[in-house]
Amino acid sequence: MNAVTLGEVRPCLEGAIPAIMATCAADGTPNVAYISQVFYVDERHVALSFQFFNKTRQNILAHPRATVLLLHPVTAQFYRLHLGYLRTENGGPVFESMKAQLAGIASHSGMASVFVLRGADVYEVLGIERLDGQPLPAAAPRCSLLGALRRGSSRLAQATTLAAALEATLQTLEQDMDIPHAMVLILDPATQRLYTVASLGYATSGVGSEIALGDGVIGVAAREGTPVRIMHMTSAYLYSQAVRSGLEDRGLLDAPACTEIPYPGLPEPHSQLAVPLRSAGRVLGVLFVESPQDLRFSFEDEDLLVTLGGQLAAAIDLMQEEPEAAAATGDGEATLATLPQGPALQVRYYPANGSVFIDNAYLIKGVAGAILWKLLQDHQRSGRSEFCNRELRLDTSLGLPDVADNLEARLLLLSRRLQEQCPKLCIEKTGRGRFRLCVGGPVELQAVA
Repeated sequence: MNAVTLGEVRPCLEGAIPAIMATCAADGTPNVAYISQVFYVDERHVALSFQFFNKTRQNILAHPRATVLLLHPVTAQFYRLHLGYLRTENGGPVFESMKAQLAGIASHSGMASVFVLRGADVYEVLGIERLDGQPLPAAAPRCSLLGALRRGSSRLAQATTLAAALEATLQTLEQDMDIPHAMVLILDPATQRLYTVASLGYATSGVGSEIALGDGVIGVAAREGTPVRIMHMTSAYLYSQAVRSGLEDRGLLDAPACTEIPYPGLPEPHSQLAVPLRSAGRVLGVLFVESPQDLRFSFEDEDLLVTLGGQLAAAIDLMQEEPEAAAATGDGEATLATLPQGPALQVRYYPANGSVFIDNAYLIKGVAGAILWKLLQDHQRSGRSEFCNRELRLDTSLGLPDVADNLEARLLLLSRRLQEQCPKLCIEKTGRGRFRLCVGGPVELQAVA
C-alpha cells in the first residue's frame, strides 16, 4: 500500500465530521474523546484545539503522545494519525484561524456559548495509517484551478487602473471559480478599519461599508495577516457579522447618527474565506468570498485566492506610485456658468469626522469625505474641475497618512458612492494620477461645526 501523506488526509481536516482523539495517562489508563478541530499547519504538523481543562489535556501534558481517528467526508475512508505534542500557542495566525473556524463549527452544533478556544496545541505528525475498508468513490475532479489562476493572473497583468484590477479579480472569481459572492476591502491604517471598494453578487454593492480590524473573519484575516476559512455557519452565531461601523463618540453631538453604509454580506452564510492582501510585508486589505453552501471552499480554493490576492495587492501597491506631476492649477474648465438649472444639491460637511450628507442622505465619511469637500469648495470658488493626486497628498488638511495613504482606493470608493447615491456628481479618471470632478447642477455647501 502506498505511503499516506498529510496531503491525502487534508480533506478530513475541514471539520465536517468530528475527529476522535485517544490519549494515555501517566499510569497507562487510556482516554478517548471527540475533538472539534484538527488544523493543517504544514506537511509535518497539525494543530488541535485546546478548549477544556479535561482528562485529554492532563494526559497530553503527562504523556505527549496521541492518536487521532479521521473520516474522509466524501469517500468515508478512515485514517489514523500518530502525533507527538510540541507546544501550545495562544496567539498568532494559527490560533486566530482556529478561533475563527471554531466559532463556525460551534454555531453549526448550537454550542457557541460552550466552545471557547484556549489555545492551539501544535503536534508533529509521526505517522499516518490508511485503515482497511471499502471507501466510496472519490468526487469527480474539479476544473483546473491552476488554469483559473493563469487566466486571473493574465487579467490582472493587463489592468492599468485600480478599478480594472478589482474588476479582473472579481471576474476571475465569478467566471473561472464559480464564486458568485465576493468583496474586496482596503485597510485604512489611520483608523484601523477596512472599507469595501468592490463587491460581486449582492443586492446592494455595500461600497463604503466598514469593518473594524479584528471583527469577524474579515477583520481577523487582516489583523493576523493569515487566511481564515469557515466551512459551517448558521444564523445562531453570526461570527462575521460584527461589522457595523456606526458613529463613534468623537464629540459628534450635532451630526446625524446614521453615518454607516449597510454591510452587503449574505444573511446566512455557511462557508466563508477571507484572504489578506499582502504586499512588501504589509496588509493592504482583504479578499473575501462566501457561500450559502457547507464545505464550499477547499484548501485548494484558499491556495488559489492567496496567490491571486498577492498579485492584486502588488497591483494596488503599484498604483499608489504616481509619476511626478505639478499640482493642478486653477485653469480647469469653468463649468458653473453652463450648469443646467434645477434645485441645488444641499451638501453638508461635518469636519469632526469628515461626514458628508447630500440632500440629508448620508454619502461618505473620513478622508474620502474630506476630499470631496475640498473638491467642491475649489470648484465653487474658481470653477476648477481638473485635479491631480499629488496636490491632494500635499494638502495636510485632508488627513492622509504619510505612508500607505491608499489615495487611489479612496478616490475609487468616492467615485462609486457618488455613482450610486448622487449621479449629479462624479469623478472621472483622466490619466495617471489625474482626475476630473463633474458637477451636473448647482450646489450649496454648508460646513457644520
